[in-house]
Amino acid sequence: MLTMKQGFIRQLDPKDGALVMAHILFAFFALLLGGIAGMLQSVVRGGMYTLPGGIGYYQLLTAHGILMAIVFTTYFIIGFLYSGIARTMGGALLPMTRRLGWAGFALMTGGGLVVLAMILLDKASVLYTFYAPMKAAPQFYFGLAFVVIGSWLSGFGIFYQYRDWRKTHRGKLSPLFGFMAVVTMLLWQIATIGVAIEVIVQLIPWSVGWTETVNVMLSRTLFWYFGHPLVYFWLLPTYICWYVIIPEIIGGKIYSDALARLSFILLLLFSIPVGFHHQLMEPGVSPLWKYIQVVLTFMVVIPSLMTAFSLFATFEQNGRLKGAKGLFGWLKVLPWKDVRFFAPFMGMLAFIPAGAGGIVNASNQMNAVVHNTLWVTGHFHLTVATSVALTFFGITYWLIPVITGRVLTKRVNKLGIIQTVLWLVGMLFMSGSMHTVGLLGSPRRTAYTTYQDHTDAILWMPYHVAMAIGGIILFVALVLMIINVVALLRAPKGETLYPLGKSSAPEEATPRFLERWGVWISLVVLLILFAYTIPVMDMLGPDTYGAPGYKTW
Repeated sequence: MLTMKQGFIRQLDPKDGALVMAHILFAFFALLLGGIAGMLQSVVRGGMYTLPGGIGYYQLLTAHGILMAIVFTTYFIIGFLYSGIARTMGGALLPMTRRLGWAGFALMTGGGLVVLAMILLDKASVLYTFYAPMKAAPQFYFGLAFVVIGSWLSGFGIFYQYRDWRKTHRGKLSPLFGFMAVVTMLLWQIATIGVAIEVIVQLIPWSVGWTETVNVMLSRTLFWYFGHPLVYFWLLPTYICWYVIIPEIIGGKIYSDALARLSFILLLLFSIPVGFHHQLMEPGVSPLWKYIQVVLTFMVVIPSLMTAFSLFATFEQNGRLKGAKGLFGWLKVLPWKDVRFFAPFMGMLAFIPAGAGGIVNASNQMNAVVHNTLWVTGHFHLTVATSVALTFFGITYWLIPVITGRVLTKRVNKLGIIQTVLWLVGMLFMSGSMHTVGLLGSPRRTAYTTYQDHTDAILWMPYHVAMAIGGIILFVALVLMIINVVALLRAPKGETLYPLGKSSAPEEATPRFLERWGVWISLVVLLILFAYTIPVMDMLGPDTYGAPGYKTW
């Protein structure tokens, strides 16, 4: 149980802390491996390095994408959410919650190691989207299935803890962190149904030879049914930090509990039935259904703008209470020298151009220009690799001390600021060059080539070199982050606050209908059925054709 001493909250129950730390440390292990692959990939693409025999460019690209975008994020998110529900809903995890968490961790880790082994053995260089008809070894798909099933068990643990809290606190509004954790895992559970069907029903039978061909269009549709909600699975925990954690770190209050909950419900409703905007250039989907899902995509802008308004209202409200004057005087009182604030705030700022790029990608005419170019790669490096990653780094600087009973030292805090600045500089070089050269037509998913010294390709090369420089700077920043994690584990003993913000409005101001889960889940299901039923029926019709498997590497 949590105890109070000198105004600070003691670290989590040791059993809960062990579960959380297992997830966080494995996440950083994956980040380091993925970072090595990414750095090598960037210098190869920039023409600065030639890989030794036996290592393929697409092998690195697959490892980088899966380790960074799926393994690092999923482990960190689950660890973070478990820490929050332990802190806010009961003071400790229930035994059943803890068992589900460890079972999920074991299945994800076992499956993830199998996936990694297949990539390292060069039997699965199919990129992180694993598009058919490229065919990996069967073990790769079995490993993916275990990762998904394990994550479901972890989600059930969060639901179990929340359900028990509601039973023992009837009539009370649930803690904001707990509510947001439920929405995040509910989004994940629903979204991963698509990729689970793809892997278990299509890809595993096809890879082991039980079926000769695979329905490529259906396979890609099922992936992107999952693929775009995956972006919001990354972002919702980021928003939890921005909404709930940052106000406490700056000494302020949450602007509106009700607005925060409503924004999460809207993101749950509108982030799943939008996968066709990733398939705007594919001929196998009716333009009508592409249009409908693009409209639903733009609905996601509303809760995103609500989030931006709430966050900057929190900052200004905090500044005014501290005596800040003038239009932007509140900026001066923010704790710029505290890495727990600085890193996530830089992530917030990066999300502004990232969101603007997302509008481009989801617009049919503009998507036709940038779809198969490095612009798209630059876009998701701004979202997951900047906004999300920097926020997760900021969380790490207080979460590890909370769990281990240590304190963030001035030295590690200073190194954290330096690491954040290095990350931003590296991403400016890399993502900025990707966006620019993408507009000039440089394609994505390609290794180094000058296309027989074609004029256009020669003009792209300075940007590719800048991308490589950015990749090197990012790797230096990543190594510094790993050093900081080790330093946090060895920091002086002490008690660190789990920073949970309080709302500036009373709890009664939050409508209770926001926790009527049957209503919201029913609406999500209806939107999904509306957006996907007819297109999927067309893909299963008599005029569809299957493709045999190919090894293209």
